[in-house]
Amino acid sequence: MTDVSVPAVSDPSQPEAVLGRRALERLDLLLLTLESLDLNGGESTLWATRQLGFETVFPNRVELWKRRCHNPLRRSPRRGSLAAVETEALIRILCTMADRLYPFLHQLLSSREPAELTDQRWALLNQRLKDLIEERMNLRRGAIQRLLDGQQAMPLQRQLVLTLALAAGPGGVDRLRASLLDPTP
Repeated sequence: MTDVSVPAVSDPSQPEAVLGRRALERLDLLLLTLESLDLNGGESTLWATRQLGFETVFPNRVELWKRRCHNPLRRSPRRGSLAAVETEALIRILCTMADRLYPFLHQLLSSREPAELTDQRWALLNQRLKDLIEERMNLRRGAIQRLLDGQQAMPLQRQLVLTLALAAGPGGVDRLRASLLDPTP
């Protein structure tokens, strides 16, 4: 489980992560993937926010939603960029949720599970993620069309789930931050 005793987000010794466009897109897609894995994903996100003490950064679900809408792939994106404190809070929330859902992430990625069971799990994830994407994203964008295309979607979804699995556990925050700040696609 993610260590909640880490220094506060506003601590000047913490790295200040200001995300570019691609990183914002990826962070939001990772949060969408978590929502598709957890039927109560929105409530779980709020729970993680409170659990980590980020009520001052995201006092309610609307403020959390507004920060996630900085993703340019959204149906109604917000202009500007996230503050470093908001970025760091979203990264920590995502890692906490990934940590909580790690057993399911492990089952999806495991080669020891029966193939038919794994295929059913991936199909369920694919359908939930597709529904969320169609509901919230701009369907005219090429990146979104690739996520909805049957053949191109699977490797992209697998990469999202793998990233979530790597974001879980000790050091997950640092791994995710490094992944998001990496300029290579």
